[in-house]
Amino acid sequence: MTDRATGTFDVKLLPLAAHHTGDNAPVGRMSIDKVFHGDLAGTSEGEMLAAMTAVKNSAAYVALERVTGTLGGKKGSFVLQHTGLMNRGNGTLTVTVVPDSGTDVLAGLTGTLEILVEGKEHSYVLNYAMIDDR
Repeated sequence: MTDRATGTFDVKLLPLAAHHTGDNAPVGRMSIDKVFHGDLAGTSEGEMLAAMTAVKNSAAYVALERVTGTLGGKKGSFVLQHTGLMNRGNGTLTVTVVPDSGTDVLAGLTGTLEILVEGKEHSYVLNYAMIDDR
């Protein structure tokens, strides 16, 4: 059985010191801080690595963020893994709950998160399930 959580989130991205620096640095690094509202209520902290290319509208990013809060009335935390790719303007984004990353009452959480952006507002749809084999 799959449940669905929806809502909005506020996000703050800040540059972090990169391992490689200079004009030809292969990747940039940023911190991610979010506040989730709606069916998922809580906060997250994470880090993102991004790479731009010489071709306009081609880039990639990966990120990990730990979400702490309440989901469907259950308290705990879990980790989200992001993989984003932009190929000459055609983008794909996959955000997945890291297997076995759930804690407390969210132990056994699985799922995927969709991020929607309209103007300056960010929203999410989290399709999730709880594995009860613990």
